[in-house]
Order: sequence, then structure tokens, then C-alpha cells
Amino acid sequence: MKLAFVVCLLISLILSCSFLEVSMAGSAFCNSKCAVRCSKAGVKGRCLKYCGICCEKCHCVPSGTFGHKDECPCYRDMKNSKGKPKCP
Repeated sequence: MKLAFVVCLLISLILSCSFLEVSMAGSAFCNSKCAVRCSKAGVKGRCLKYCGICCEKCHCVPSGTFGHKDECPCYRDMKNSKGKPKCP
């Protein structure tokens, strides 16, 4: 009985780790679009993180490195917890 529990626990742990790794990986579309969007950002890591979050949810990223948010209303309208724009 204990062995079955340990085996189930290990299998669950392995499956959850592989799911986490896949879910954290961004899509090729978002990665390429966010690389362009954040190419001139002062803090690239943070820009890429939030751009990736917004892209995965909205399925679009405005063109260029700044502005043009009217091209993607979902991206434009997403706000952080303080009510400020979330997406770079």
C-alpha cells in the first residue's frame, strides 16, 4: 500500500514538472513578436516577461518598439493591480 502511494506520488510529481515546463515556454509567435517589441527596452527581462504574458492572453503584439497599441485592443486595455497598463 505504501509502495503504491509513493509510486503515484512520484508519477504525479514527474507529470506536474513536465506540464510546468511546457506551460512556461512561450510560443514561437509570442517570443519573436516580443523580441522585436522589447528590443530597445531598458529592462529587457521585465519587458519580455510582461509582453509574453499579454501576448499569450491576447494573441497579438503591437508592431514596433513603442506605441501602436491601437492595433491590439486587448493588449492595450490590460491593466496591472494598480490600474496602470500591464503590457509594454
